[in-house]
Amino acid sequence: MKYKLAGLAGLAVALLAALTVPMLMPDEMERVHQHLVYEEKDDCTKEHGAEELCTHLPLVVIDTGGVEIPGKPVETRTDGNRQETDVYTKAADGDTRINAVMKVIDQEGYNHPGDPTAVETDIRIRVRGRSSRHFEKSSYAIKLVNGDQTNNNQSIMGMAPHHDWVLYGPYLDKTDMRNYMFYNISGEIMDYAPNVRYCEVILDGQYQGLYVMTESITAGENDSRLDIEVSKKYQTYTGYVVRLDQNHDKETFTESFTGYTYRLGTYLEIVYPGSSKLTPELERSIIQDFSDFEKVLYSYDYDSDTLGYKNYIDVESFIDAFLISEITANYDFGSLSTYVYKGTDNRFRVCMWDFNNSCDNFNHLMGWRNFELEGIVWYVMLMKDEDFTERVIDRYHILREKWFSDEYIETYIDETAAFLGNAVTRDRERWESTYASGGGLLRDADRNPKTYEEAVEQLKEYLIRRLEWLDENIESLRQYSAESKVKKFSEVSN
Repeated sequence: MKYKLAGLAGLAVALLAALTVPMLMPDEMERVHQHLVYEEKDDCTKEHGAEELCTHLPLVVIDTGGVEIPGKPVETRTDGNRQETDVYTKAADGDTRINAVMKVIDQEGYNHPGDPTAVETDIRIRVRGRSSRHFEKSSYAIKLVNGDQTNNNQSIMGMAPHHDWVLYGPYLDKTDMRNYMFYNISGEIMDYAPNVRYCEVILDGQYQGLYVMTESITAGENDSRLDIEVSKKYQTYTGYVVRLDQNHDKETFTESFTGYTYRLGTYLEIVYPGSSKLTPELERSIIQDFSDFEKVLYSYDYDSDTLGYKNYIDVESFIDAFLISEITANYDFGSLSTYVYKGTDNRFRVCMWDFNNSCDNFNHLMGWRNFELEGIVWYVMLMKDEDFTERVIDRYHILREKWFSDEYIETYIDETAAFLGNAVTRDRERWESTYASGGGLLRDADRNPKTYEEAVEQLKEYLIRRLEWLDENIESLRQYSAESKVKKFSEVSN
C-alpha cells in the first residue's frame, strides 16, 4: 500500500511540475539567428562548374517582365517651410508598385537559380527607404498577393507567414551586418524586433547581390509580428503602429502634440492600420490617443504615479530602446525611422528599426565620447525622472554582462562574417565599381573601408571603444534628472 501511495504522490508531483514549469518559462518564440543554426554544406561546384550561381544562402528570384520597379527619386521639391520632399518614379498606370513574380529557393543543400522553389507567388513591389533610395543598390517593399490581388500570407525562410516583407540591400553598411545583428540582439532584449534572414537576389536574370529579408513592422496572426488588430466596421482597434519620420511615403501626414509643438521637420505617420482600414474616424482617434500620452509626458505631472507617463508606456521598452540606440550611436532614433506601437495591454512600446547609419557609419564623424539621446523627443522628459534614469543605468550594466559584452559582440561579428563567406565576395564584385565611382559615401575618404575585412574591424573597434566610454560615463546620466521647483498639480490639489 505504501508503494502505491508513494507512486500516487510521485505522479502528483510530476503533474504539478508539468503544469507549473510552463508558467515559469517565458511565453515567447525562440529567436533564430541564422548564422547560429546554419549547418555546413558540401561544396557542389564540382557538379556544375563555378560559372553557375551556387549559394549556401536562400535565393530570391524576382521577375518583373522587364518593367522598371518604381520608387527611385527623380527630383527634390522644397515647400514654403524649406522642407524637402523627394519625388519618386511611378508605374505606367500611376501606381507606386508594379506586379511581379517572386520565387524563394531554400533547400537543405546549396541553392541554384533552377532549383525547386520553397515559395512561388505573385507580388507587388516598389523601391523603399528614404536616403537609401538614392543608392545604386535598391531595397524593396514587397507585398505577397494572390491572382486576385488579395493578401497571400507565406512563410519565408522559416519566418512566420505574412504578406508584407522588406528586402533590404546593404550598401552604405559595408559589413552587411548592422541591421541583421542589431535586429537580432534587440529581439533577444525587447518584446519584439523584426526577424531577418540573409539571402541573395536575382532580378530579371541579373544578379543583385546580398540582401536581408526582413519582417515589416505591422500586425500579424498566430503570434507573428505584433498582436494587434483593427475593425474598420466598428471603428475600433486593440492597438496601432506609428512612425516618426520624414514624410516620404505619403502625400499627407498626421500631426501629433509633439509634431505641433516641436516642429522637428519630421512627422508622425500611422503605419498600422494601413490605408485600406484607416478611416478618418480611426485616424482622429489614434492621433488623439497618442497626443494624450504626449501631453501627459510634457506636463508638470509627467512622473506622477497616478497621472504620469508610467501609466501609458512599457518603461522597460523605452529604456532598452534608449540604450541600444546610444550603444550603437544610432542617432536617427527619435527623429527618423522611429516606430512606436500600442499593444493589447494599452501600453506604448518601441520597435527598433534601421541601423544603417549606426556605429559611426554616418556621413560625418559622430565620435564615441558623448550622449546624444537624452534631449530628444520624449526622452527629454523621461530623463528628468530620477527613477527612469536610475533604471537606465541599472539596465545598462545588465546588458553589458551578456548581449553587449566585448566577447559577445566580437564573437557575433566574427561568426556572422564567416557565415556570409563567398556571398560577400559576390556582392562586392557586383557593386564594387559603384563604390569606386562615388569615392565612398562617408565624408573624409579615409573613413571609407577599402575591403570587407577592414569594414568588419571598423565596426568591431567602434563598438568596443564606445562600450568602454559608456562604462566610464553611464553614471553621468544622472545630471539630466533634477527635481522641478514648480509644484505639480497633484501636490497643489492635495
